[in-house]
Amino acid sequence: MKISRRNFLKVLGSATMAGALAACGGSSSTSAAVSGAASTAAAAAPGTTYTMNIGSVMSASHPSIVALQSFEKAVEERTNGGIQVEIYTDSALGGESDLIEQVRGGSTEACMQMGAANFEGINAEVNVALLPFLFTSLHNARNAWGGDFGAQFSEKLIEPMGFKVLSIWESGYRHMTNNTRPLKKPEDLKGIKFRTNENSMKVAMYDALDASIVIMAFSDVYTGLQNGTIDGQENPLSNIYSASLQDVQKYLSLTGHMYDAAPFVCNMDWFNSLPTEYQEILMEEAKNAREVDLEESDENKYLELLKEAGMEVNEVDKEAFQAKVDGVWADYASQYADGQSWIDLATSFNK
Repeated sequence: MKISRRNFLKVLGSATMAGALAACGGSSSTSAAVSGAASTAAAAAPGTTYTMNIGSVMSASHPSIVALQSFEKAVEERTNGGIQVEIYTDSALGGESDLIEQVRGGSTEACMQMGAANFEGINAEVNVALLPFLFTSLHNARNAWGGDFGAQFSEKLIEPMGFKVLSIWESGYRHMTNNTRPLKKPEDLKGIKFRTNENSMKVAMYDALDASIVIMAFSDVYTGLQNGTIDGQENPLSNIYSASLQDVQKYLSLTGHMYDAAPFVCNMDWFNSLPTEYQEILMEEAKNAREVDLEESDENKYLELLKEAGMEVNEVDKEAFQAKVDGVWADYASQYADGQSWIDLATSFNK
């Protein structure tokens, strides 16, 4: 089992080619540009080999990469090498927005997105995924994304954009860290500069909490914390640990303000060009790898690791935080024709 972090020149060449193809609207030889029309799958010609490049911003130790390794091994074995999987970690092919555009355009076959709302740049309705305090427990969140909510979200909000959702994995509950003070109530955020990405739902949440924000790519967070450009950030515990943010952050406040699902997607036209047997193998093994991801994403394990690394951990007044961000729900519901229906479907799993 391997992780394909190729030599620097090879990665640089791939990333440069991907950017060039995306810029000119072209695609690689393994995938056509998104056309919206499904191709008819055919049987693989003898000796035909398909390459499946998978991009991720996460490090090699992250649960999603461990799961992708199991996916790689199973797919290559079951297709007798007919599909060769290459995994690029640590933003080697670009940031999350870059990967979305590459996969959509066909220059990269697949990517693991560590947030379902990362597709906002193409369809902002996906932000239902990041409504603060949407799910009342990890169990409910997993059931929702592994059930009808995840299925409808994939079918109606992501796949019409030119992606095939192979499975939806877990990024986890997001928690806040900083170097200034323990955060126990919303007022404690005042005067602290928090990093966020370019997502309007996260910006709306921070605005509701009267917090200061700096827009920054995930790959720049460690350095930003190290040099004081930002004071804090928020991420699932596994992301915090695998990115070594515990080395540059003192306080961990268990806000659990958002749950992040992680869609594993590939280019729809590329998927439709595969033999039916290969399509079925990809879907089955992506589902199997989801179980590996969920097992590896154990919050308790990462919480203990962060404590051992010296982080000071505190609980928060979640009711106070929730009261401050309630208006974000109303804004989403009024912004989209199906906004309230998406909220109702998601919260129906809170039982």
